[in-house]
Amino acid sequence: MIALLSFRRLFAAHSGRFVAALALSLATLVAGVALLGLSGWFLTAAFLTSAAASFNLFGPSAAVRGLSMLRIASRYGEKFVGHDATLKVLADIRGWTFRALGRGGLDLGRSLRRGDAVARLTADVDALDSVFIVAAGPLLTGALIGMMLTALLGVLLPGAAPVYGLAMAAALVGAPLLLILGTRRLGADAVRLSADLRIATLDTLEGHADLVAFGATETARARSAAIADALARVRRRLAARAGLAAAAVAICAGVGALGVLLAGVDAHAAGELGGPLVVGLVLAALGGFEATAVVVRAIGKFGAAAAAAERLKAIDDAVAPVAEALRPLPLPRGGGFAFDHVTYGYDPDRPVLRDLSLAVSAGERVAVAGPSGAGKSTLASLLLRLADPQAGRISVAGRDLRDVAAGDLRRRVALLEQQAPVFGGSVRENLRIGDPFADDVALWAALRKARLDDVIAALPGGLEAELGEAGAKLSAGQARRLCLARTLLSPAEILVLDEPTSGLDRATELAFLRDLGPATEGRTVLLITHAALPEGVADRTLRLVDGRAIEAGA
Repeated sequence: MIALLSFRRLFAAHSGRFVAALALSLATLVAGVALLGLSGWFLTAAFLTSAAASFNLFGPSAAVRGLSMLRIASRYGEKFVGHDATLKVLADIRGWTFRALGRGGLDLGRSLRRGDAVARLTADVDALDSVFIVAAGPLLTGALIGMMLTALLGVLLPGAAPVYGLAMAAALVGAPLLLILGTRRLGADAVRLSADLRIATLDTLEGHADLVAFGATETARARSAAIADALARVRRRLAARAGLAAAAVAICAGVGALGVLLAGVDAHAAGELGGPLVVGLVLAALGGFEATAVVVRAIGKFGAAAAAAERLKAIDDAVAPVAEALRPLPLPRGGGFAFDHVTYGYDPDRPVLRDLSLAVSAGERVAVAGPSGAGKSTLASLLLRLADPQAGRISVAGRDLRDVAAGDLRRRVALLEQQAPVFGGSVRENLRIGDPFADDVALWAALRKARLDDVIAALPGGLEAELGEAGAKLSAGQARRLCLARTLLSPAEILVLDEPTSGLDRATELAFLRDLGPATEGRTVLLITHAALPEGVADRTLRLVDGRAIEAGA
């Protein structure tokens, strides 16, 4: 519940739409109750009237038709406005979550399992749709109509008001509260197991070749099946408890209607109320319970929504790895950067970089080599200020990164990372991630620099060609060149290329590296690689040894 309250600001931003949806929902429920009550009174009165000519059929029948049309129109408006507001809130929550993931930096990225970030952006956010559209709205309107009917009974049928009020309270508060208590842990288990199943599925799909090669497909299948079975058991238990709550609400509705009927019969026998009015009140009382059934169905999902909110809030609660400068200084022009006695470790007691110093001049191309785990990729992360060093200073154009606005730094330093993705869209959409405002001339120029223009020109549609999931229509080498072209489109003066040839065969790797020089002419390049470099690719090569940078061959 506390985690759900953390999203109240995002809901408040669309409060006008939610209030309109609430008003339309109330109008729908009032129209439904009035329609049932009026129809019961009308039919009973018409049946009991001995002289049909003396009974005015036009007025009640017109009111019935009018209430029917009002109910249809308000129901449509409620669904339209309510869903529109909810979808807008979910979009805002996704944006909020995406920004929180970005702020989390290295530590958060290392803590999330494969596919977990995607699960939180999709399934966990979707789970929150039950907070208003199928829970809060019907609960509020149900409470309002319950109070209105109880007040009406207090005037017309005082003996029925306490029974009906208690039955409505039990249906709107008692049964949902017990259901929340009974399903909270199950809802959390359902969210966790759903995430586990997605992750296991992604692992199986991405590692299918290795699983087949090592004969481990049955093990992977059994693992996924075990998770799916556990999830099915949890969902069956959730459904069973929701069914019990629905039965309890039906009993409450029956008790409330019976209380009105018995009190009405007594009032009719005493000559206080006519028979048609008693029938109308009984049917209206039953109609008042319409919202309670929706509330119970929604409350059955409340445990999952609360658990999903907890998972989303955990992302925001992750300690930001860097603090934005309160009064950022302008970043001077220039493509040089320096590490001055920098020490950093994911675990501060076990630093990866120890008192490291290096300086790269504007326009210089420097390669950094070293074994896995030596801290090469950490250099890239620190230069982009995804984390701050525990000791020392990092500067770009002479300015300490801690004094610079993050946006200014991102415009100065561009990264081509080892696992840079090709997105499931067109060539144009992939390239414009590097520069959203680039025109076709700039896009083709970047493709020529990356030696990919002929390949893209041969595709049906050229820049509009769809690349498929993860760039399925491109070879590995072509995908890397597309990512390079995207990086080259950035106006950044400093390019950080982290293992840009990872996964390529040697011939493709050599061709890619030989093209780097002409493609990055005039820019500062930090090339992080395991590859043996052809002559001329880098102006100099550094090796990371025991957390320090030394000139190759020294």
